[in-house]
Amino acid sequence: MTAHQRVVYFNGRFVSEAEARLSIYDSALTLGEMAFEVTRTCGHQPFRLREHLERLFHSMSVMRIEPMLSIDELQDLTLETLRLNLQSEPADVDWNIIHNVSPGPSAAFREAFSHEEIRPTVVISCFPLEVRLAALAPAYDRGLDLVVPPQRSLPGELLDSSIKTRSRLHYQLANLQAHEKSPGATAVLVDSDGHLTEGTSGNVFLVQAGRLLTPCPRNLLPGVTRHVVLELADRLGIPSGERDLTSADAAAADEIFLTSTSIGLLHGRTWEGRLIRDGRLGPLTARLRAAFHAEVRLDLAAQARLYASRRTAS
Repeated sequence: MTAHQRVVYFNGRFVSEAEARLSIYDSALTLGEMAFEVTRTCGHQPFRLREHLERLFHSMSVMRIEPMLSIDELQDLTLETLRLNLQSEPADVDWNIIHNVSPGPSAAFREAFSHEEIRPTVVISCFPLEVRLAALAPAYDRGLDLVVPPQRSLPGELLDSSIKTRSRLHYQLANLQAHEKSPGATAVLVDSDGHLTEGTSGNVFLVQAGRLLTPCPRNLLPGVTRHVVLELADRLGIPSGERDLTSADAAAADEIFLTSTSIGLLHGRTWEGRLIRDGRLGPLTARLRAAFHAEVRLDLAAQARLYASRRTAS
């Protein structure tokens, strides 16, 4: 249960989490130049791992990072990293699986490294989800308070929105502004034209007159779970589409929810301080959440409540 017990794949070796350390001259630190992905297990089975790895390789391609590993090799190493960590937690604890890849030592400092050390930095780690999900347990019932912060999304023409990198300062500024606006609130960003884009760690959906709508993937990162929800809507016969949506559309929506790999679906209780459906989980959101839980063969809300009750008891 500690950093000394967990194992990390770090540049060709399995080491303890406590030993896995980046150089102060790694380009991840000097330039914020690091592609990453976070997926989770459901009953110890990785959720859409291949799709996350495909997006990681896309990000690395755009960033001109050559990981020196094939996607199949990285997948095998990921499964081995997970296997090595499973015994460090109780059997019912699920995991985040985290991939971080940078080009390695920054060019300006390469004279400080041997030839063998000048290579990409590749890290695969696993972190138990119990604490994070326990903290979110009330949100599965109560919902999220959603606000629009002053911070805007980065335009796709300035930074390719299809890549996922650790350069996420604008998300963090949005989080800080959201908490100043309403303590405990969750930020949902808009772009320079006032169109909704995404939350700081997930995608946003609106329900209007029985139709499921989500922002066009122009200035946002389309999530793997976003794609799954659209697949489920099609399977269930729920009309859906991508649209240019505004904060006014959200204010008038019948239901709002956010999606991400770690949390699944969480509904919006309020939008800019205004209650949505008296704060209750809406019928279409509930239907999609149930379908998602069936898809992953795990009730994420029940799991979060179990983790919360365990931590309260201890």
